[in-house]
Amino acid sequence: MTTIETPERQEPALDAEELSMLVGWLEYHRETLALKCAGLTDEQLRTASMPPSGLTLMGLMRHMSEVEQHWFSNVFGGEQGAPHYFTDEDPDGDFHVGPEDTFEEALATWHGEIAKARVHAEGHALDELSAGTARGGQHFNLRWIYTHMIEEYARHNGHADLLREGVDGSIGD
Repeated sequence: MTTIETPERQEPALDAEELSMLVGWLEYHRETLALKCAGLTDEQLRTASMPPSGLTLMGLMRHMSEVEQHWFSNVFGGEQGAPHYFTDEDPDGDFHVGPEDTFEEALATWHGEIAKARVHAEGHALDELSAGTARGGQHFNLRWIYTHMIEEYARHNGHADLLREGVDGSIGD
């Protein structure tokens, strides 16, 4: 039985300059996802608690690993990292969690991609354009990437709220 401890979550500063504000909100939402998964077993984290949806908390964390890698490593950093969970044959593989999948692995992958994201963003100005491009060939500035990542986490943390409530009745932000 794998469970994670309840992480500490820091409220974003109320008066920070733009970069610190964006980083603060992104970290807040990363910590929120970890909080939604804390204290649950692998079985609970694989539970699709809102039928007919197959969405799970473990699937959300795996998805966010892919999103972190895509935007910070592949797009901003210009790397060509292979996806962790999805394939051409299963483009939603990050969400397709099987009985053999463990939260320990999903959490380690997510933490690894967050660490890489921090390295790729460190020391760069918000107006700096990405070294790589997204599927449409566009370059993105770091400000856009931070804003998108905050939006992505916020949306999925709303899903995580409902999933967690369905798994064990826990509510809260």
